[in-house]
Amino acid sequence: MPDFSEVSLLVAFTDFDRYAAQIGQLEDMEVARVMNAYYQLAGSAIHAAGGRVVKFIGDATLAVFPPDEADRGILGLLDLKDQSDQFMRDQGWECRLVVKVHFGPVAAGQFGSGATARYDVLGKTVNVAARLEATGVALSVEAFRQLGPEARQRFKKHTPPVTYIRRQDSHRPRWAKRP
Repeated sequence: MPDFSEVSLLVAFTDFDRYAAQIGQLEDMEVARVMNAYYQLAGSAIHAAGGRVVKFIGDATLAVFPPDEADRGILGLLDLKDQSDQFMRDQGWECRLVVKVHFGPVAAGQFGSGATARYDVLGKTVNVAARLEATGVALSVEAFRQLGPEARQRFKKHTPPVTYIRRQDSHRPRWAKRP
């Protein structure tokens, strides 16, 4: 019997811009020292905001917050962004934290077996959070809708930029069926 279930959560995915370029200039032990200190900072901030760190992978963090902690969670992530950016400046690193948040159903619980079982969240909501376009902090519409009026004031609607495609790509191949 699986030890996981479907639940709706606020899912946050964070990572640092320019991280790969930065660590390419450093010794592994220096990277480990800085990232361990960051993990402590992020873990404390996320926990204090009512969330849970699911995992750290290199410079990335996957964290979740229950729906009733959406305002507290988002405001905590905004504070984490500011603290992390200052932390990296203090280290002399050219990295800044990128925060992406989505809300929706996930499969959450213990995955694996025996001593290797661990808490995780899986599903489309996690992928949407990880793939949001962001240079700082971005919320999906679904995440924004979880916020109360006061927390919403911290954000503005952003429309993606127009993209252009090659002219020949705009025509359907002859073999494609017309709608």
